[in-house]
Amino acid sequence: MQNLIVQKRQQPRRGAVAVEFAFIAPMLLAIVLGMIELTRVYDAQYLLQTAAREGARFAAMDREGMLANGQTGNSKLTSDVTSFLASAGIPSGDVQVDILDHDDPNQTFDIDDPANDLRLFRVEITVPFSSVSYTPVSAANDYNLTGAITFRNGRATLSQ
Repeated sequence: MQNLIVQKRQQPRRGAVAVEFAFIAPMLLAIVLGMIELTRVYDAQYLLQTAAREGARFAAMDREGMLANGQTGNSKLTSDVTSFLASAGIPSGDVQVDILDHDDPNQTFDIDDPANDLRLFRVEITVPFSSVSYTPVSAANDYNLTGAITFRNGRATLSQ
């Protein structure tokens, strides 16, 4: 018996893979870059929520001895929030912190006012998307990311 070796004839496909990759690569790159950008938006949104919660927790604590001379509770809360976000890479100049009355959102809330003890207030933090984006954003496509939380103004003391 004779061994038959069947040889398959190769067709010229040498450049086909390169052409297919040239068509697919831009789409894959766009998907990967889009996923990276969406991850950054999600991360920034999480940071805004966390900063709002940490700022509001300050208002729920006994603030005695925590404020510098002449510093108000609202200014301390605002500086703490902007410092927290700056440490996470969000420029503090782009951060807007509002402390609002829960019952009347158009009214600012003074956390130091004794008349406001045990009342609800809202800490709202706004940052433009362009300041957290990895890619340039035109002014027409820019929008604000907002994190907010509602807390009760109180003076809970730590027991020892």
